[in-house]
Amino acid sequence: MSRRALSQPRGIGMLSVVAIALLAFPLIAVVIRQPWGQLWESVSNESSLQALWLSLRTSTVTTALAFVVGLPFAWLLAKGSMRGTSVLRALCVLPMVLPPVVGGVALLYAFGRQGVLGGILDEWFGVRLAFTETAVVLSQFFVAAPFFIVVMESAFQQMDARLIGAARTLGAGPWHTLVRIVLPVVRPSLIAGLVLTWARALGEFGATITFAGNTPGRTQTLPLAIYSSLEGGNDAALALSFLMMVVSMAILVGLRGSWLPALRRGGT
Repeated sequence: MSRRALSQPRGIGMLSVVAIALLAFPLIAVVIRQPWGQLWESVSNESSLQALWLSLRTSTVTTALAFVVGLPFAWLLAKGSMRGTSVLRALCVLPMVLPPVVGGVALLYAFGRQGVLGGILDEWFGVRLAFTETAVVLSQFFVAAPFFIVVMESAFQQMDARLIGAARTLGAGPWHTLVRIVLPVVRPSLIAGLVLTWARALGEFGATITFAGNTPGRTQTLPLAIYSSLEGGNDAALALSFLMMVVSMAILVGLRGSWLPALRRGGT
């Protein structure tokens, strides 16, 4: 094949530069405009630390919940052994494309005091979910868990079915096969799904502010603290944004050996 045939289409390099600029320049701008002299004061005050700790705690709980309930669901979708699988898959993917604030409204009318289930919980058991830390977790789960389920469904579908068949032939039960055979095989995808879920939960904003509110020290996560600082014209918004960038980048870079190969396989 000639060198001319292997050459890139004219202009593709320039378009790539534009794409990189649109993605990278806003992040660079946060660094450029950062008031470095006030950085430590902004991120170490009590309200910022409370927001950071709440974000880390709830996103970790959300990720654990996604693992516990999302893994079996992803397995069920991958096997497609029940009727209505396509509908279930569509319902699972829908929160990924909905505006997060719509998710918050849906959660409010499902689990709020006047909600379909929330009203029953409040009236019968005195349990109120809206505008609590539990509401933060539910909001994060609604928008982040689909990422884990989609990644794991793809991983399960790409597994060699002969491994599972051999394990079952040798007498391994369904749960034993899942834990001892399947999960070790899909480990890179499992880590990828958990990392993406955690990162998405950490950055969740729209559903959280709608369903959980923005109460400092109670439901104000780091993204909400950034929003409040920005509304108040406070330079802390830049410092907290930089903090979130550092935390997210550290997680993604530190585990890139696990999640990046898994995503590449999922895209093939």
